[in-house]
Amino acid sequence: MSKPLLILLSALTILSAYTGESFSALADKAGKKPVVITSRTLTADSKNNTAVFEGSVIAKTEDVTIYSDKMTVFYDNSESKIKQIEAAGNVKVHSKERAIFSDEAIYLDEERKIIFRGNPKAVEGENVITGTQIIFFINDDRAVVEGSRVILQNRQKAK
Repeated sequence: MSKPLLILLSALTILSAYTGESFSALADKAGKKPVVITSRTLTADSKNNTAVFEGSVIAKTEDVTIYSDKMTVFYDNSESKIKQIEAAGNVKVHSKERAIFSDEAIYLDEERKIIFRGNPKAVEGENVITGTQIIFFINDDRAVVEGSRVILQNRQKAK
């Protein structure tokens, strides 16, 4: 398997962290099952160390599905390492009852964080968190929501 393809597959493991689950658990899951990326086009540019998926991009692992109009992966070919991933246009990350929606999402490997911008909204069941920006810190499994608005459903369970 070529280095750029391995790097792209690694990128999806990283993107799996969007769900808010611990990164190491998702990396283990993603490593056991295949990752499938579909898009209308893929442009791999070895000279600039980028791979651009465009048009109805869907990245699927066993537990996580990521949708966007465009996904750009920036990598360091000498280290076989992802540096940054940008998902743009109708971004949706879905896992079980949890989903995050935004206009764009940027993964920064060095800082180990994902920034959701452009009307970000996190939904779990009937609970919703919105803000001007949601920053997810992968190593800490925590998020910071700027300009937050939280809607929590306080429903009683039927006995």
